[in-house]
Amino acid sequence: MENIRLSLALEAGLTLPEDGAIAVFRPRGDTPLDPLPRDRVEAIQSFAPDHAMLTARGYRAVAAETGPYALSIVCLPRAKDEARDLIARAMATTSGGTVVIDGGKTDGIESVLKDVRKRADVHGPISKAHGKIFWCAASDAFADWRKAPSKNADGYLTAPGVFSADKVDRASQLLVNTLPKKLGRRVTDLGAGWGYISANILDREGLESLHLVEAEATALDCARETIKDDRVRFHWADATRWHHPENMDAVVMNPPFHTSRDADPAIGQAFIRAAHGMLAQNGKLWVVANRHLPYESTLGEFFADVSEIAGDRSFKVLEAVRPRRSR
Repeated sequence: MENIRLSLALEAGLTLPEDGAIAVFRPRGDTPLDPLPRDRVEAIQSFAPDHAMLTARGYRAVAAETGPYALSIVCLPRAKDEARDLIARAMATTSGGTVVIDGGKTDGIESVLKDVRKRADVHGPISKAHGKIFWCAASDAFADWRKAPSKNADGYLTAPGVFSADKVDRASQLLVNTLPKKLGRRVTDLGAGWGYISANILDREGLESLHLVEAEATALDCARETIKDDRVRFHWADATRWHHPENMDAVVMNPPFHTSRDADPAIGQAFIRAAHGMLAQNGKLWVVANRHLPYESTLGEFFADVSEIAGDRSFKVLEAVRPRRSR
C-alpha cells in the first residue's frame, strides 16, 4: 500500500536528505513507509505489537529516539499532549533538517496545523485520504511542548498518551477494592499500564513474585519508577503473547477494549485466553470490564466456574476459577 500523502508531499516540494537517518515517530505496525529508504529509517515505536511488526518488516525499530536525524516524520496520535510531545521531540532531534507532520482529521491534524503555524513557516499542507500532511524546518520554538512524565491527580507517575493518564480509572479502582487479601504466591498483572493495580496489591498475603506485563514501554517505565520492590518483575511485551516458565497462581487485569475509537471485545477475549494459558491448575483470574462487554461466554469456554463478584452500573468484576485443560 502506498503512503499517498507522503508521496504527494514529495511531489509538491518536500525533499528527502541525501544521507543521514530518517526518523518516523509513532508509526503503526502496518503504516506504509514507502518511498523512504528502508536502510535509513528508524521507526520510533514504544508499543510492543507495532514495534514487533515494524521489525518483522525489516525496519530498525526503537522504543525511544536516538538521533540526530536528517529528517523526521511524526505520525500524529489522537491524544493532544502526546502529539505535542512527539512534535517537540522530533524538533529537538532533527539537526538542521525538516519535520513532517502527518495525520487524519480524527487525529486532530487541523488543530495541530493551526498551532504549528503560530510558531513556524509551514509548507503544504496537502489534504488527501481524510487527513493532511505538512512540514517545516526543525526549530527550538516547540521546546515547551515537551511533556515529560509527571504525577497525576492521584499522585502516580504517568505520561502523555498512556491509558488514564490524568487519574486512576474507576474500573481499576473497583478491581483493587474487590480483590481478596490472598491472591497466591505468583501473580501477573496483565496489561499493567503505569502500575496502579500492581502498586495496590503488593501487600496481599503470601505474595512472592508479581509480574507486570505491559505493551506500552512509556507506561511500563512509569510503573518502574512508582514500584520499587524486589518481588516485582517488569515485562515489555504483548500481553496476549507473553509466556513465563512458571505457572501463575493468579492473574489480574483491566484489559483494553478499543481499536481506534470503536469497542473491540476481541482484545479482552485474547487477554482471557492468554491468562488461561499461564495459570496453574488451581489458579484464578480476576478481570474488570465495562458492563456491556460480553466476556462471560469466553470465560466460560476456558474456566469451569465464572461469577460476577462486584460491580456497578458501568463496570463488573468477574472471577474465573478452575481453568479447563481440554484445550
